Amino acid sequence: MWNDRFAGEDYVYGTEPADFLRREAGRLAPGARVLSVAEGEGRNAVWLAGQGMDVTAIDAAPNAVAKARRLARARGVEVTFHLADVTAWDWEAGVFDAVLGIFIQFAPPEVQAEVIEGMKRSTRPGGLVLLHGFAERQAGYGSGGPPNPAQLYTPDLLRARFDGFDLLVLRDYDAEIDEGRGHSGRAGLVDLVARRPA
Repeated sequence: MWNDRFAGEDYVYGTEPADFLRREAGRLAPGARVLSVAEGEGRNAVWLAGQGMDVTAIDAAPNAVAKARRLARARGVEVTFHLADVTAWDWEAGVFDAVLGIFIQFAPPEVQAEVIEGMKRSTRPGGLVLLHGFAERQAGYGSGGPPNPAQLYTPDLLRARFDGFDLLVLRDYDAEIDEGRGHSGRAGLVDLVARRPA
């Protein structure tokens, strides 16, 4: 399904990073090791690399990874891309300064919970998890995201999943998004930045 979605020449979600990432990237020091989960066509990983980060990105769709590599070449940056399913990824413990998940709500809730546990495990003590996705009400907006409300975020859900982390940002809001043909229009969004205790 995802490989088919990314099969065309255009970038389904555009080539510019999510506004959330632009807002929050200042929390990361130049040279920070960042893992981007389910990166898609490269827009967020490539932008972070352009800001001086050491970026690793994973995605399961060959078409997406090929386009991400093209985007990195076009922008003159280096990103370590892996063709890999996040459910089978080896979440090496404590190796990244930050782990990023932007619109990764494609899986059922129990799989999402496993992925988030992996993201937390791979974040070094004192490092950050940055998560940006659709709020539960998004199912009625028609501007992108899964139609099943059970796959969408609420602040209470994320507060529970990040119990024991320091919540630096937990924001639930509506905004206009313009991210290619995949995400366009009014959207219900949730942002989280959480620090793993040192």
